Amino acid sequence: MITVSGLTKKYGTRVAVDDLSFDVATGRVTGFVGPNGAGKSTTMRMMVGLTRPDAGTVRYHGVSYRDLQSPARTVGSVLDARMHPGRTARNHLRATAAISGVPVGRVEEVLAEVGLETAADQRAGKFSLGMRQRLALAAALLGDPQVLLLDEPSNGLDPDGIRWLRDYLSDFAARGGTVFVSSHLISELSMFAHDLVVLGGGRLLAAESVEAITSRHDVAVIVQTPQPVELLELLAGYDLVAEAAGDRLIVRGTSRAAVSRIAFDNHIRVHELTEASPSLEDSLLHMTRASAEFASA
Repeated sequence: MITVSGLTKKYGTRVAVDDLSFDVATGRVTGFVGPNGAGKSTTMRMMVGLTRPDAGTVRYHGVSYRDLQSPARTVGSVLDARMHPGRTARNHLRATAAISGVPVGRVEEVLAEVGLETAADQRAGKFSLGMRQRLALAAALLGDPQVLLLDEPSNGLDPDGIRWLRDYLSDFAARGGTVFVSSHLISELSMFAHDLVVLGGGRLLAAESVEAITSRHDVAVIVQTPQPVELLELLAGYDLVAEAAGDRLIVRGTSRAAVSRIAFDNHIRVHELTEASPSLEDSLLHMTRASAEFASA
C-alpha cells in the first residue's frame, strides 16, 4: 500500500533522514520506532507532503500524495494533536470536513467512533491531552481513509484509552486498512503491531515482522547456583559465553538441557534453570543503542 523509496532530508549539514526505503503492507499494523532524533517525525511529515524531501518518493498504491485525487479519502494522518482552542470539537471537525471536501454528515459519525459525542460542544482548549488525541483521530477518520498515519497517538491517553486505541487500530487493519503508527511505548506496540520499521540516526535499521526482530537474539539460559565461579569456568571450556549477575549466570547460544548436563556432570549445584526469550523492547534497545542521542550508562 505504501512504498517509501530513497527518502532523504538534510537540514544544513545534518542528515535527518538518510536514503530511507521500506514498504507498509495493507491489512497490517506497522509500528515505526527508533530513539529520539532518529528521523521518525520528519519521515512522516514527508509522507504527507508537509516537508519536502531532498530526494526520494512516497507512493500510495503507486501514486504520490500530492497527486491523490482526494487525499483525505486515502490517507488520514495525525502528526500533531494541536488545534484551535476556541473551537468546539464539532466545529473543529466541521471546518476540517469543509477543507477536505468531506460531507458534513461524517462529523457526527466520527465523534461517535472516537467516543466524543458527549464532549462535542466543548471547546478544544478545555480538553485533556487524551481528549485532543481522540479529536485529532476523529479528524483523520473524516474521509473514511484506507490508510492511517499516526505519530504517537497514545500520548496522553489513560490505560482505558490506550486499550481502546489498540483495539480500534487492530480492527481497522483487520477490515483491510493500512496502519502506520509511531510510538515509544514498545510494550504496547508488541501487543498489536504485525511489522516494525526501525530507524536509527536517520537510517533504516530493520523493516521486518515483530517475530523476525525478536528472533534475532538467542534465548538466554539463566542459572542460579551457589557455585557461579566454578560453573563460569566450566562453561568457558565449552566455548559458551556467560555473564555473572550475583549468584546467577546468563548463558547465551545454548539450551537449558546443555547447561543442565554440564552442571550435573561436574557436580555443580543448581537452584534454578530457566530460559528467557528477549522481549521486543530488549531487541529494539539492542538494535538502536549505537544511534541513540542520549544513552544511560
